Amino acid sequence: MAANESYHKQQAIANELKLRELRKFLPGFCDRFFRGIEPTTASRTRIAYATDLKVFFSFVQNHLDRFRNTNVYVADITLLNEITCYDIENYLDYLKVYTNDEGVTLTNDENGLKRKLSAVRAMYRYFYFRHEVTGNPAAQVAVPKIHEKAIIRLDENETAELLDTVEYGAGGSDQQQRFHEKNKTRDLAMVTLLLGTGIRISECIGLNIEDLDFDNDRIKVTRKGGNEAYVYFGGEVREALLGYLDERRSLTAIAGHEDALFLSNRLRRMTVRTAEVLVKKYAKSAVSLKKITPHKLRSTYGTQLYKETGDIYLVADVLGHKDVNTTRRHYAAIEEERRRQAKDKVHLRKDD
Repeated sequence: MAANESYHKQQAIANELKLRELRKFLPGFCDRFFRGIEPTTASRTRIAYATDLKVFFSFVQNHLDRFRNTNVYVADITLLNEITCYDIENYLDYLKVYTNDEGVTLTNDENGLKRKLSAVRAMYRYFYFRHEVTGNPAAQVAVPKIHEKAIIRLDENETAELLDTVEYGAGGSDQQQRFHEKNKTRDLAMVTLLLGTGIRISECIGLNIEDLDFDNDRIKVTRKGGNEAYVYFGGEVREALLGYLDERRSLTAIAGHEDALFLSNRLRRMTVRTAEVLVKKYAKSAVSLKKITPHKLRSTYGTQLYKETGDIYLVADVLGHKDVNTTRRHYAAIEEERRRQAKDKVHLRKDD
């Protein structure tokens, strides 16, 4: 992989190589499926499909008696005609608790079951539309009902507590304190940026120094799907970023990472995993009763923006949601409260 490629280009190449590796564990006809959906899906979506279809065909091979003498991995597409909706329902039941090929016991809740069914449905839908299979049994299987979970986000005082923890530390050993002092300017810039803009963690660690525009107080991010967008930030974010930039310019990144804004201690572009661990570490000290992840910081920003503006379309646009209904589902409770408050806003008769 070329060192001078952009972060997002490098990710796209890595995802393509990962997908090719996963396809080795799938029947040959699946290659047509992945080529066919490439123009309309993100690479991470195709990787998720391949991962889930690998589990599906392993189940067909090893847990459906009538296929035990069939090598499903070299079978032609007529194999799909032999699988029934009852087989797929058995597959979903199996997924609740199962042991994978590496001997690890795994479980799936309704969200996991829905995702794995989606992969099977997408495959059947693709081939059925092209008349390569005679039926679509996956469409006959009910989608698991998803029970809504409370959206976890930070309150205002918790946001302040988190930022204080990042800036001043949370105690610990002398070694932990030295480690904190070394990284606190970078960490404060990153957490402030996440809380102050609502960008995704992948968008954050994908930033280059040149993506910062202090003349207009904005950053250029690459959204899911590869689209570029400008996201604006306020004074607190500006101050935190400028404070970190002085430090960042004094560092010499390793070859291929010179442009990265956020560097790890190894002077490489920080990874999503490292950034997630960083956020969770500070959150555990500051807000121990809530399980805070970078995505929860995104929800916190979206909540605050919606409370301040009441404009769900603005929130959707700033967060980079393609469908406003995605945003609406996340902030339904706030909308309900706003509707409740509306009952006292219109007066039919003026008071004397």
